[in-house]
Amino acid sequence: MEKKRVVMVSEVKLVAGRAVPLIGNDIDTDRIIPARFLRCVTFDGLGQHVFEDDRIQLNGQHPFDLPQYQEAKVLVVNGNFGCGSSREHAPQAIAKWGIKAIIGESFAEIFLGNCLAMGIPCVTAAADVVRTLQDTIVANPLANITLDLETCQVVCGDFSAPVMMNEGTRSMLVSGTWDACGQLVAQAAQVQAIAAKLPYMQWSH
Repeated sequence: MEKKRVVMVSEVKLVAGRAVPLIGNDIDTDRIIPARFLRCVTFDGLGQHVFEDDRIQLNGQHPFDLPQYQEAKVLVVNGNFGCGSSREHAPQAIAKWGIKAIIGESFAEIFLGNCLAMGIPCVTAAADVVRTLQDTIVANPLANITLDLETCQVVCGDFSAPVMMNEGTRSMLVSGTWDACGQLVAQAAQVQAIAAKLPYMQWSH
């Protein structure tokens, strides 16, 4: 009998929507979410403080404050994004603001891993591709970007280009296996069956 494939609800194959450009290299995690916000008990509410100090300094002119970029789902960045300390609050704050995927020239490794743990795809593209996307978004904030992880392509209007991602990471996102909790829920019956056979699960107090 053919084994039925378990469909993971956390599969990430395609992200589409408006985008927000964030121009500049070496944007570190302290700029993404300042250290004073790390004392929170949960990640709820972090979205309103993402890039807090940069936004204060720019007095409402930061891309995350501009009205034309509200409701954006894709963030387009430059090189070495997410460098600095390994705070998981950084991708959490970005996600709580509403971002579902990030396209950039390069990412800091730990930031990349923290994003994967949340199911946020971070794909890389050539510098000229990133600049074209950023310029297009600035010129037309209503432009829709589609990031397809199955074909590894980004499409924005008439412009399309390849994006890159480690194959293991891409496979985990597309299959939904990045989500450890989701895997347990999807295999709940098997987990319960195995647990029932373990003698120490039957101990009584």
